Amino acid sequence: MKRVSPLRTLIHYKTGYLRQDLPAGLSVFLVALPLCLGIALASGAPLFSGLVAGVIGGIVIGLLSGSEVSVSGPAAGLAVIVADAIAKLGSYESFLVAVILAGVLQLLMGIIKAGRFSSFFPDSVIKGMLVAIGIVIILKQIPHALGRDNDYEGEFEFQQLADGENTISEIYRAIETASPGAVAISIVSLVFLIGWERVAGRSTKAFFKNFPSALVVVGIGVALNEFFKVAMPDWYLGDTAHQHMVQIPTIAPGKSLSSIFNFPDFSMLSNPKVYGIAATIALVASLETLLNLEASDRLDSAKRVSSTNQELIAQGVGNMLSGMIGGLPITSVVVRTSANVYGGARTRISAVSHGVFLLIAVFLGGPLLNLVPLSCLAAILIMVGYKLAKPAIFKKTYRDGWSQFVPFIVTVAGIVFTDLLIGIALGSVVGIIYVLYTNFHSTFRMDRDGRKVTIEFEKDLYFLSKPQLKEALGTLRPGDEVIIDGTKAPFIDHDIFNMLHDYREIAKVQGIDYELRNVVLNHRKRKQKEKNGPLLNHPDPQR
Repeated sequence: MKRVSPLRTLIHYKTGYLRQDLPAGLSVFLVALPLCLGIALASGAPLFSGLVAGVIGGIVIGLLSGSEVSVSGPAAGLAVIVADAIAKLGSYESFLVAVILAGVLQLLMGIIKAGRFSSFFPDSVIKGMLVAIGIVIILKQIPHALGRDNDYEGEFEFQQLADGENTISEIYRAIETASPGAVAISIVSLVFLIGWERVAGRSTKAFFKNFPSALVVVGIGVALNEFFKVAMPDWYLGDTAHQHMVQIPTIAPGKSLSSIFNFPDFSMLSNPKVYGIAATIALVASLETLLNLEASDRLDSAKRVSSTNQELIAQGVGNMLSGMIGGLPITSVVVRTSANVYGGARTRISAVSHGVFLLIAVFLGGPLLNLVPLSCLAAILIMVGYKLAKPAIFKKTYRDGWSQFVPFIVTVAGIVFTDLLIGIALGSVVGIIYVLYTNFHSTFRMDRDGRKVTIEFEKDLYFLSKPQLKEALGTLRPGDEVIIDGTKAPFIDHDIFNMLHDYREIAKVQGIDYELRNVVLNHRKRKQKEKNGPLLNHPDPQR
């Protein structure tokens, strides 16, 4: 498959793609807006820092990205690291220097082609990551759909920083304190989204396929809440102590435009702590980006293969610019990418347009967008989560066998009950164990035909195959005629080589006719032996 050229769609762009890309970009914008603000709150950073990162992630990284469908922005997985770093360095301006340095490191990683390491993650783990994120989205949005907003939008860890609850207990608290107005808006929004999707699937009219249902849902949410304000004040959501609304910060009267930005304190370059924090951000952000890029390729209906090294370069440039003007660290994000793909995106223009919409919202659309209830946005995210975690995916993975299903389910459980990186690590370890087990379990084939037994090596034999081979030798019976054939094994571990030769004495005592064919220590010795004829029954390894 061809890899994506980073600027291909800007050179060969088709105007017809706008019908899919602009609505998709608008849908991503509606999802990204509360997430940018929520992640900034969870990080202990200024609210505008999340929006700045969202704008750069959309416009700058969108243009330079190695993927056509990936969308970048501030990442929930970095919130704890950011909050801890700000506390250690003493100010947000000092932390921005670490963000810039992290971008430099990512740029260098892309130049030396470190993106290739993404291929080491098992396919079952990537699939489990997508499903787990879908489940987490649903679980985390249920409280917002019920009107409880104690936990920040965009926080995906099981143990919540904001209120000391966890994902499950937060749902219980939300049920106890459910707001009738929020419940009504979320239910109406979900019913509308499901109905719109079914009509779009059956209708031949382009309107239902191209017009963003998320925008209609936002309109419904605003209209219902304003109706509650007039007709049912107890259900109105705009006058509560913790307003259940989007809350874009506005520029204070008399303040200049530059007042909303934070700028790095470069005097901190003399502080060694900055470099350690920068390295941590670079590594974690790059890992999340590479994982999400693998996931975005799986979601992409056109099955394009993204350039991981180009993506690291794009992320590096984006993080350097974000740090320069006060933004949070940026990564490729599955939630935004999923909303982008399910919104019908065809090219990177959808990611860029979502960044443009965020930019407009920051400077022009604040008063209007602050009328949007979080419950209708929760409904949109719940639909995205369901599409990522459909029950059919569990069934298909189960049918693929235990070697696929166990790492998959471990990844899902790990992410849901801890966080993204721990879940990925657990799933990868289990996946590697299964790969090793499968690999060493099938290194040889044993066939018995009456008294004739053939043990044929299928590949290289390392010491991990010793227990299985020893068990196979233990099944031999007196009177058997045994041939050990090592023709297909260029390499045989020294322990296994010695065990096979030592077994000659046991075979002699038990009355087993035992023959070794082409059983040598390594490929070089095999070539030397083949010049002198076939290697048969040599008891001395050096002979």
